[in-house]
Amino acid sequence: MKEMTISSRDKLILRDLAKKQLDLSRTDLNQKRIREWYAHNSLQGQRPMIHLEMGTFEHEIIPDLLKCQGEFAREIETSLYENFLNQELFDDDRVTPDYYAVFFDTWFNLFQIPIHVRSLNGSFGHEFPSVVEDLEADYHKLKNSSYGVNRESTAERFRVLQETFGDILPVKMSMPALYSVPTQMVVHFMKMEHMMYNIYDYPELFQEMMGRIADDTLEYYRFLERECLILPTVAGEPLGQGTWCYNRELPGPEEASCRPLVTRDVWGFMDSQETVGMSPQMYQEFIFPCYQKIAGQYGLLSYGCCEPVHPIWDSCLSGLKNLRKVSISPWCDEEFMGERLAGTGIIYHRKPSPNYLGVGDALDEEGLRASLRKTLRAARGCKLEITQRDVYTIHRDVKKAKRYVDIIKEEIELNWKG
Repeated sequence: MKEMTISSRDKLILRDLAKKQLDLSRTDLNQKRIREWYAHNSLQGQRPMIHLEMGTFEHEIIPDLLKCQGEFAREIETSLYENFLNQELFDDDRVTPDYYAVFFDTWFNLFQIPIHVRSLNGSFGHEFPSVVEDLEADYHKLKNSSYGVNRESTAERFRVLQETFGDILPVKMSMPALYSVPTQMVVHFMKMEHMMYNIYDYPELFQEMMGRIADDTLEYYRFLERECLILPTVAGEPLGQGTWCYNRELPGPEEASCRPLVTRDVWGFMDSQETVGMSPQMYQEFIFPCYQKIAGQYGLLSYGCCEPVHPIWDSCLSGLKNLRKVSISPWCDEEFMGERLAGTGIIYHRKPSPNYLGVGDALDEEGLRASLRKTLRAARGCKLEITQRDVYTIHRDVKKAKRYVDIIKEEIELNWKG
């Protein structure tokens, strides 16, 4: 088990940061944003919500702020900054929570296949060496999936953090939205070209494999239910894709105190970026049955990352009855999806191109404004959310990132007609 010790010096630093997070969480503006997120996710919002996701460029901001010396303390220090820096630096709609979340240390190992990642030239680029290449020859490598929970490490993490700053900032057991990305797991042990060839060479065997993925995932979910590891996703828990689970439709803590929750009580997330090279017909035949079976387990569903969803909307995704948010990526036909989502119960979750902010020292204000106006026109009649993701550098210019958020606000003020 990972050593979780915090020195007395580091403890003082973390307590100061915990107090800062708590103070920011109590501001009128933060409380207003919480109310707006509840309204937005319930399709009652009056404006688009905005989030600049910092995770991919936080290496340009957070390391210079760290003061702790211990490895575990620096990990917690980093996470505390992640909880409130958006409010402090960018003034987007990310909420600063009034607690520190601890998640159960659970795992799901598909087919018990060890996954290795190889870095490419020390950059963000990486690859996953193939374990399964020829599906027929290598099918014996697909064993029963394994899963479990380490209650000891979870309890120890909770204890240490509670003793460190729990008297200032409450430490709470929590759970992010359930997250299932079958095709990503496949290409982690079978390179994308092998996946495509195996569909062609062994269509029935590939379908059998996808069916096993769905069944093993559901078996894992039943384990989570039996072990009482399902917690409410109603009060700002991470949903994935730079958004959160604020809602009053799913069971909250009060109901969870009366009965064990099941997967249909919580929010789930899925995507399938790895199938962009497939025709809609191939996706429908070979991929969607697995996704549909898993998606039906959730109370609410968010779907999509960078893949364009419009080619598979009419034939597949539109049939997911619990779908609440769908990703409108830079490669998506915005107008098509705007027409399909207008007046529905599904949020148009726009992901603008990262190029305007992340490419070049100077912010491309003209290009950004043109892109935003296109989105605001396409999404009329929809509930709109804008999450900027996949920005890997802001060239260490926090003011540029703040200006980026301000421009989004300006264009919404001038051009939004919901």
